[in-house]
Amino acid sequence: MLSATPLPTVQDPAMNAPQSDRPANAQCVLVLQGGGALGAYQAGVYEALSEHGLEPDWVAGISIGAVNAAIIAGNAPQDRVAALRRFWELSSRELQYRLDEPIGFARRTFNEISALYAASVGIPGFFNPRFPMPLPEWPAELGQLSFYDTTPLRNTLLDLVDFDRINRGVTRFSVGAVNMLTGNFAYFDNTRRKIGPEHVMASGALPPGFPPVEIDGEWYWDGGLVSNTPLQYVLDNRSSCEMTAFQVDLFSSRGIVPRTLADVDQRVKDIRYSSRTRLGTDLSRKMQQMCAAARRLSHKIPEELRDDPDLAALLDHHAEGAVAIMHLINRPRGYETNSKDYEFSRMTVEEHWAAGHADALYSLDHPEWTNRALEPDEIVTFDLAGDRLAPTASNGEKA
Repeated sequence: MLSATPLPTVQDPAMNAPQSDRPANAQCVLVLQGGGALGAYQAGVYEALSEHGLEPDWVAGISIGAVNAAIIAGNAPQDRVAALRRFWELSSRELQYRLDEPIGFARRTFNEISALYAASVGIPGFFNPRFPMPLPEWPAELGQLSFYDTTPLRNTLLDLVDFDRINRGVTRFSVGAVNMLTGNFAYFDNTRRKIGPEHVMASGALPPGFPPVEIDGEWYWDGGLVSNTPLQYVLDNRSSCEMTAFQVDLFSSRGIVPRTLADVDQRVKDIRYSSRTRLGTDLSRKMQQMCAAARRLSHKIPEELRDDPDLAALLDHHAEGAVAIMHLINRPRGYETNSKDYEFSRMTVEEHWAAGHADALYSLDHPEWTNRALEPDEIVTFDLAGDRLAPTASNGEKA
């Protein structure tokens, strides 16, 4: 049965009036990975954070994470959930397929048809297919070398995002993209430049689906081509203070044993786009420990050596302050396939939103999080929602 159902109802923050569980004087950062239609999971996470009174001082994103980040940073706190809801309503098809058992061949077939529909006719407020569809050897202007036109996304961003607010620096905002000609990664940060819709669109310009975006005479593609998460940028450019970071990933590096070629395609995509959060945090943790050791050593060496440039370089390498990272990961579901990042049915978008909301609430209330105590300069990662729901195989069995 097909039907239309709205996204989760936005609650009035005043009705909840939560007390923030944010540590005193800690900077709150929201880090959003890329992942197309899966990005509704991040909207659910933000809704839960807002219910806990946790508003980010800094939002960083890649691809769809950049779009969600712009909506969050470009709206007042009381308007953010509603703006996210509006975007995901625009970006999802109002179709539902009611199943007594949502996992199985029928649901996988529905998702594939929904993804094919989006790929064929586009998504209102997001992208439209080019007609005629460009052929591999068909020359075109650089800004039109893609299967889809993203002009609708620009109009949506201008409608939902207050870029003047972003550029006033009320919330720090950073999005990553890749220079198409040099292959170098670039971050567009509102502490360093004026931000417009083109910077958000550049971060999400995944080829060959979406065209490159020109900024100051340079052309940029999706940041996920190099790194699908901005966590390392945040750790490398943070201030010297305690930080609480919410790292929201849309692809899981862990999965189940594939049983079909469709499972293989999905697993490859998960591995390719999953963030290297563990590697990045391990390296940052070791570097921070070395810097802390250098600071302790600086008080032990003779006075005449304290101005040594090598010591100054060590002391200046990383900011001080403990970092608690809550890692929230959109876990694979048994009915999903390789098309999950462009499957925009309203039912699936609702499920992603609800999963992000539930994972965040579970993690925020978890004793390991609420009772955390960090040593000075320590970096600790908490992955608490992983056991909330066990992953399932394509036939609905527990993996």
